[in-house]
Amino acid sequence: MDPKIEVSAAGPEADLQTREAAYGAFVRDNLKHNYRATYLHGMLGMTGFRLVQAPTFLPAYLHALSGSSSIVGLALALQQMGGVISPIFGATLIEHRTKVLPATMLMGTLSRLVILGMALAGWLLSGQSLVIALLALMFLFGLLQGPQRVQFAILLSKVIPIAMRGRLQAWRNATGGLIAAVLAYLAGRYLIEANVMGNGYSTTFLAAFVLTSAGLLALRTMREPEPPTTRERGRFRDRLRDFPRLVTQDRSYMWFLVVQMMSMTSRIAVPFYVIYVGQSIPMTGATLGLLSLAFLGADTLSNLVWGYWGDKTGFRMVLLMSLAIWAGATMLLMGVHHLGFIFIAFFGLGAAQSGYQMAAQTMILEFGSRDELPMRIAISSTAENVMATIGPLMGGVLAEFVGFQMVFGLSLVALAAAVVLTVVAVPEPRKRRV
Repeated sequence: MDPKIEVSAAGPEADLQTREAAYGAFVRDNLKHNYRATYLHGMLGMTGFRLVQAPTFLPAYLHALSGSSSIVGLALALQQMGGVISPIFGATLIEHRTKVLPATMLMGTLSRLVILGMALAGWLLSGQSLVIALLALMFLFGLLQGPQRVQFAILLSKVIPIAMRGRLQAWRNATGGLIAAVLAYLAGRYLIEANVMGNGYSTTFLAAFVLTSAGLLALRTMREPEPPTTRERGRFRDRLRDFPRLVTQDRSYMWFLVVQMMSMTSRIAVPFYVIYVGQSIPMTGATLGLLSLAFLGADTLSNLVWGYWGDKTGFRMVLLMSLAIWAGATMLLMGVHHLGFIFIAFFGLGAAQSGYQMAAQTMILEFGSRDELPMRIAISSTAENVMATIGPLMGGVLAEFVGFQMVFGLSLVALAAAVVLTVVAVPEPRKRRV
């Protein structure tokens, strides 16, 4: 064979290997800096977001304003509805780009402005106009969270090696959760109870805006590598046609996607935990703060366990255990009416949902090829949000006309289905990559 032809044939493969080596070297050389930036962003950002997304403050606020469980369910459904299509747009915007940080900063800024809008609405509006404004802002929040989730996951996969992602998320979530738990207790006890600045809920949301904004500033310092390969830019409708192929070409991912959908279906009960509790004990600001402390404090403590356990064995077992704890805590909440046991139930719910989030967000990075990762994350986000949109709407109607026991029962059925499917159909993806 002509040597020139042999060199030419080997050229592209050798060039790709060189670029892969340079990519790996960049990640290693900047690992400490990017680890620190990712940690600070996550710790501060998630602290603020948890104050908004915990199943205590916003549901209690909306229920106090409207007096309707259906409105509470509608609010969460609108938030999830906003995230149904937006992850796909987010993926098509970045999957062909070598740098995704600029788009991430834009989406992050806009989502934080929505939290500021929630605070301002409470001070400037009242009555029905305030309820409508909060519903609209929750829709916008979900709309922006969709692409933001895809972008942040891609950044994490680019700058943090797979064997270190669990411990990073563990310490990030634990310290962020600790701050959020303390702030939640103080917010309930001293801001909401005393109606500080004329609206304690608005003051709480303002604190969330400040914390999340500080986290975004930390993310700006990240040193992002350019991957050796990227997809060609595709049209949105063409990428939609790729969905069946992306889902069915890997049966393990396909069943993992179904588990995600079942898990999100179980969130039918989430907005109503605190409202259900309010039927048996007085729901004062102090009690609201205490239950928020339980939920977010559990997130703090359990994340250290989930993260290190996942790094050591893979995150499939974390997923299974978190779903089991979620079911157990739900059953406990259904059967007790004493504040001490309710505190334990909220603690279990917080630990379970933090474990689920860490497992789901990490396992998705371990299926399939790197170039298809943005769209796989988008598919999972869309599927989760479809189910999370339907669930609260159904839950609100059922809670209003049938009762909370039915809502919690359906949540338990969905959790049981998710556990069974994980056991029989979803192998540990990390073992397949070894």
